[in-house]
Formats: sequence, structure tokens, C-alpha cells
Amino acid sequence: MKRFLKYSIFIVFSILFIAVVGFYIWTQQTYEATGELYQLVDQIEEEDGWLIFEPTTNYEKGIIIYPGAKVEPEAYSYLAQELSERGYVVGIPTFRLNLAIIDKDVAKEFQAKYKQVSDWYIGGHSLGGVAASMYTKENKEIISGLFFLGSYSTKSQDFSGTTLPMLSIYGERDGLTTLDDIEESKEYFSEQAAFFEIQGGNHAQFGIYGPQKGDNDAVIKVNEQQNEIIDGIDSWISSID
Repeated sequence: MKRFLKYSIFIVFSILFIAVVGFYIWTQQTYEATGELYQLVDQIEEEDGWLIFEPTTNYEKGIIIYPGAKVEPEAYSYLAQELSERGYVVGIPTFRLNLAIIDKDVAKEFQAKYKQVSDWYIGGHSLGGVAASMYTKENKEIISGLFFLGSYSTKSQDFSGTTLPMLSIYGERDGLTTLDDIEESKEYFSEQAAFFEIQGGNHAQFGIYGPQKGDNDAVIKVNEQQNEIIDGIDSWISSID
């Protein structure tokens, strides 16, 4: 009996070990920024686990972008660069195991660094959007607006009945966050929610990291989708003022 028990414990721990190692390996198989991104971005500065893009003029507004699951933060550098040129300080964090949901509260680090910023807008791509909504739900008093990029709010992060400004930008051809997902999630958005569909856009082109498994092909170029995202976020923030 004791031998059987020891054998059973060994089997269980072996399975757990294999599962943990397998999960870790999976998280390290990331989507990296493509060469096209580095043709569009002038310079990427990293400090204390953050990619930081500061405007050249005085600023009072900040944007935090949470990357999608297993997507390298550099893939969103073009969005950050262009938004910084419009007057925002923008930060993109690096997450443990490349999963935003593990470190959802990391935004506080960036907010603490830029105390001169009076209005903070946070959002993310795919799972990054979910993590950003979790952070916002717990810190509504220090967030001026929440945005989703190929992502959506859920029942556990229900903002219905609130007046928090929210923005959902989604792609017509997104194979991972589908149009049905967006439609079904609308009941969890606030009274001040705006929805913007990118015609011909897909999931992967919310960053610049190439094709993604399970996604549909976009029928617009990646820089076109990126520019629509930039215009959408900037216009949305301007409409809140």
C-alpha cells in the first residue's frame, strides 16, 4: 500500500512538473515585432521594464497600453510613438510570462513615475484589454478612460450603469475577437461607451507582429489599421474633454 501511495504521488508530481514546464515553454513562444515596425518607429527607449514614449511638448495626459498574450511589447511601439507625437506620454509594460493578466496592477508604476499627468487612459489588446479592465475596475478613481483593442469587457468586469468613458476598437475580420463577441459584450460597457469598427481589419494588426494563429487575413495594410487605431484613440480622448 505504501509503495502504491509513493508511486501515485510520484506520478502526480511528475504530471504537474511537466504541465508547469509545458506552460512556461508556451509563454515563451512569443510574437515578435516584424521588420516593418522598425521601419516605422524612430527609436524605442526602455526603462525599468517599460517602453516609454514622451512627447516633446508639455503634457498632462498619459496612455498605458497592455500587450496581448505572448506578444512582445515592441509590437505596439508604432501606436505609442504616434500617440506621443500628439501630446501624450505613453507606456507599454513588459509582463512576467508575457501575460498581462499576471501583472494587471503594473500600471501603478507608470502612473507614479509621471505625477504631473492629470488624466490617465488605459487599455490593451486582446487579453491585455481584459487585464486593463480588471485594473480599471479596482482603480476607477485614477483612470479617466478605458479602451479595448480587439478585446471586450466581461461580466466580471461589468461597467454598465457607470459613466466611465470607454472605447472599443475592433476589426471586421478579427478571427479571435469576433463581431459576435463584441456584440454580446456591449451590455457590460458603460453609458459613455463608444464603438468603432475597422473595416477589413483583423486581430494581429492591432500590433505589428505578423500573422497570428486562428486569425483571419486582413484586407487592409497593417499601417492603415494602425493609423485608424491612433486616430480613434486620439479622437475619443479629445471628445471626453
